[in-house]
Amino acid sequence: MKELGNIFFKYRSYIPLPFVFVMILFMKPTLASIIAGFLIALSGEIIRIWSVSFAGSETRTTSGVGGTYLVTQGPYSVIRNPLYAGNILIYLGIGIMSNALSPYLQIFAFIFFSFQYHCIVLAEEDFLQNKFRDIYPDYRKFVGRFFPKFRKVPAHILSGLELNVKNGFKSERRSLQAFLITSFIIIIYYLLKVRFGIF
Repeated sequence: MKELGNIFFKYRSYIPLPFVFVMILFMKPTLASIIAGFLIALSGEIIRIWSVSFAGSETRTTSGVGGTYLVTQGPYSVIRNPLYAGNILIYLGIGIMSNALSPYLQIFAFIFFSFQYHCIVLAEEDFLQNKFRDIYPDYRKFVGRFFPKFRKVPAHILSGLELNVKNGFKSERRSLQAFLITSFIIIIYYLLKVRFGIF
């Protein structure tokens, strides 16, 4: 699955596109689905911004699994893969907003992206284990992969990186734009349908 993880990693920016196409084609948003889905997706985006405010622009690479340093602060002190957890929340939230083929598309997307990120994480963990062999085993002991262990990260494995929200927003610009544009399309569709009876 590590080999599959490397493939998923390389093309992770393009893999959601078929889901977005199907979602837009079959969307039937309601006010309730828009509010609930937007709040879920927004929480995922906030997690992503918080994460990249520590991790920086390295999260944007598509050349292959890698990393200059091991980030263990901020959301990375809660779970080891906050960016991927944020992505799953965004995809799920947007799917709920659209209410397309509900609940089957949302369930399938959740399972698929959970599997995708599981494979990517296996490949990343292999890299991190080899590069940071002195501290990564301890990091794994204290911080869960996707679920918190609620244990304080020891001082000797703290990365010493500073929170930089400005750079976080700059690095997150593309994802934030995609989230807002997709949400805007769903909301406009809903308003046109309810207000003017179009569609």
